[in-house]
Amino acid sequence: MDKTLNQKAWFLVLPVLVLVAFSAVLPVMTVVNYSVQDTFGNNKFFWAGLEWYAEMLQSERMWDALVRQLMFSGIILAIEVPLGIFVALHMPKSGFWSSFCLVLMSLPLLIPWNVVGTIWQIFGRVDIGLLGYTLDLLGIEYNYTQDIFSAWATIIVMDVWHWTSLVALLAFAGLKSIPDAYYQAAKIDQASRWNVFRYIELPKMMGVLMIAILLRFMDSFMIYTEPFVVTGGGPGNATTLLSIDLVKMALGQFDLGPAAAFSIMYYLVILTISYVFYTVMTAMDKKEG
Repeated sequence: MDKTLNQKAWFLVLPVLVLVAFSAVLPVMTVVNYSVQDTFGNNKFFWAGLEWYAEMLQSERMWDALVRQLMFSGIILAIEVPLGIFVALHMPKSGFWSSFCLVLMSLPLLIPWNVVGTIWQIFGRVDIGLLGYTLDLLGIEYNYTQDIFSAWATIIVMDVWHWTSLVALLAFAGLKSIPDAYYQAAKIDQASRWNVFRYIELPKMMGVLMIAILLRFMDSFMIYTEPFVVTGGGPGNATTLLSIDLVKMALGQFDLGPAAAFSIMYYLVILTISYVFYTVMTAMDKKEG
C-alpha cells in the first residue's frame, strides 16, 4: 500500500529559508553586484567585469595583508590548541572544583570583543596600564603603538587570553567522554602517562579538537574588533589584517568595487580552508567508525 507523502512540513521550514535569504544570500549577491561594477556617485553604476578581481590579485597591499593574516592565524592555533589541551588535562574531572574551573574558563568567552580590545588597550599603556607600567619598571621596552614586535605580542597574547578557554572546554568535553575502562586497562598494562595521552586521550579528543581548530581558524581569520581597538592596524600597517584592510578600503577610501571583489576573494579563502578542515574531520569520523 502506497503512502502519500505529507509535504506540509516544508511550510515550517519556510520562515527559516526566508530569514536566511535576507540575512545571507541577498547581502552576498549585493556584494557580487558591486564587485563587477564601478560607480562615480549619484547611484550610477558602470559595468567593470572582472577588472576589480584582476586588480586585487595584482595588489601587493592585499597579498601583504594575507601574509599577515596567515601568520596571525598560524601563531594563534600553534599556541591555543596545545595550551587548551594542557589546561583540559589538568582540570579536575568531577566535584565542586571541576564546576568552578568550568565557570572560570567560560568567563573570558562572555566578554564582548570590543570590550576585550579596550581592556588590553588600557592594560598595555605605559602610563596607566598595569602591563605596560610593570614592563617599563623592569626596563623592558614596550610600546604597542610604536614598536612592531610589541604590537604583535599584544594582539597575540590578547587573543590567547580570550579564546584558549574555548579549546580547553572542548578538549575537556572530549576527555569526559572517555570510558573509565580505557584508563583501567592502561593501568593494568602499566602504561606511562605519555602513552595514555598518546594512545587513549588524544585519539578520543581528535574529533572535538578538529572542531576547535576549525572554529578558531575561522574566527582568527575574520578577526577585526580586538586588534583594531588596540592598534588600529599599526604601527604603520604592521597589524593591518585582512579584515582591517577591507574596512579601510570600503569605508575609509570608499572604493566599493575593489572592496567588494576583495571581500568575495576573502570569503572564498575562508570557505576553501574550512572545507579542507571539514573533509579531514569527515574522514576521521569514518575511520573511527
